[in-house]
Amino acid sequence: MDGGLLTIGAFARAARLSPKALRLYDELGLLTPAHVDPHSGYRRYAPAQLERARLVAWLRRLGMPLARIREVCELAPGPAARAVAAYWAQVEAEVAARRDLAAFLVDQLARKDPAMTEQHPQPTQPLTLRCAALTDQGLVRTVHQDAAYAGRRLLAVADGFGPGGGPAATAAIEALKALEDRDLTGLPAADLPGVLAAAALPAHRAAHGADGPEGAAAGTGGGAAGAGDRAMTGSTLTALLHSGSRLALLHLGDSRAYVLRDSGLFRITHDHSVVQSLIDEGRLTPEEAPSHPQRSLLLRALGGGTDFAPDLDVLDARPQERYLLCTDGLTGVVPPEAIRAALTGAATPQQAVTDLVRLTREAGAPDNVGCVVADLVGEGAGVQGPWGP
Repeated sequence: MDGGLLTIGAFARAARLSPKALRLYDELGLLTPAHVDPHSGYRRYAPAQLERARLVAWLRRLGMPLARIREVCELAPGPAARAVAAYWAQVEAEVAARRDLAAFLVDQLARKDPAMTEQHPQPTQPLTLRCAALTDQGLVRTVHQDAAYAGRRLLAVADGFGPGGGPAATAAIEALKALEDRDLTGLPAADLPGVLAAAALPAHRAAHGADGPEGAAAGTGGGAAGAGDRAMTGSTLTALLHSGSRLALLHLGDSRAYVLRDSGLFRITHDHSVVQSLIDEGRLTPEEAPSHPQRSLLLRALGGGTDFAPDLDVLDARPQERYLLCTDGLTGVVPPEAIRAALTGAATPQQAVTDLVRLTREAGAPDNVGCVVADLVGEGAGVQGPWGP
């Protein structure tokens, strides 16, 4: 020791850290040595630094990112305790979300397993959709740019943005409605998403050509990232196309699709937004997203200066499932648990969409809202499922 300082080896043993970790924490500014020899570069630490070193070690064992550890270490004990509690609440919420996603994926994959199919055979009778759609301008917006559709085999919601956002959203759904009359008999399930994409492509091109002049106002709702000063016109689009026991999914933007099954409510889309990308990278927490200044910017959409790159998928569907498609006017103000309660408690799709719109208005309805609810049932079957009495 030198003047009461500990060598890096002695300090590492006392702090239960490795010298390698101490060197990293020094480089990151988390734990700067009390003294560094100007000739050898050898690090020495003060005994008083042990408390901070142990805190860093504990926080790392919690899995806290280094950038967040730095913030916690600069706080007084009380605020630091609250910051750790907030971080752990976030971890538990993320674990719960991943658990739900894992349950959904297990269910989807099990349905493709021949052994599971023998135990739970696909329905032999045709399946039909009992559905309802509803939109509302909300309590703040001066124009209505959301659209929703519930048909015999097609479900869709769209959220327009920019000077021509309302017509863009309507045109997107109108382009898909032609699929209601198309004969899909014998079409392989793997080809269904391509059918949806081909129908939506002209709407993307039309919205792309409707962009406003430079300096124009952006209208309502969100917009596309990287638009600069040019007012972009476009729309989100989330759609399901029913054929037999399959549902083809097309998704662009930050509208969402969910499925309610016996095992719970599962979100089956991923937002194409700037804030979601920041959450995915660990640079933003879900709690911070609603107040982020770029919360309305989209990375993918119909038109809006973005490429046509929808998420496409095929879902295995069964009777007694309830599907929800909605714009962010709902999910932006109504928490997931309230959405699940509304879907579970409504006896019919019409009651469900009515209840969901009512919840947005009770929450202030700062945005337009559009939602579709559909029950998948066997022909002639009663309304039985994970909802209602």
